[in-house]
Amino acid sequence: MSIRLSKLFGMDIYDVDAGYKGKVYDIIINLEKGKLETITTEPLKVKTKSDAKKILTEKSIPYKNVKSAKDIILISSRGAVSTPDEEVDNVRRSGSSSTRASTSSTRYKYRR
Repeated sequence: MSIRLSKLFGMDIYDVDAGYKGKVYDIIINLEKGKLETITTEPLKVKTKSDAKKILTEKSIPYKNVKSAKDIILISSRGAVSTPDEEVDNVRRSGSSSTRASTSSTRYKYRR
């Protein structure tokens, strides 16, 4: 599967059982591995660690669950909303809304 990263932003997300999960808001990228890690359906601009953890556990989808991306994003329905705790720590340490200098993951924001 090949698609431009900018085309993912704003796409509708559905599971394989036709359940609507939201729209792509942010994407977390692992720069060391060159892979997409997580799709969030809410902005990651938060002030507390608990707010970041809530978004990353309740409003995020691991990219490994993505089955297809063309006109919509189709995800597997198993474990569709979970992210490692290290992502929460990365967001907490980040003072910037667009990059995390001390980690291998970076979040890019696209506005239409």
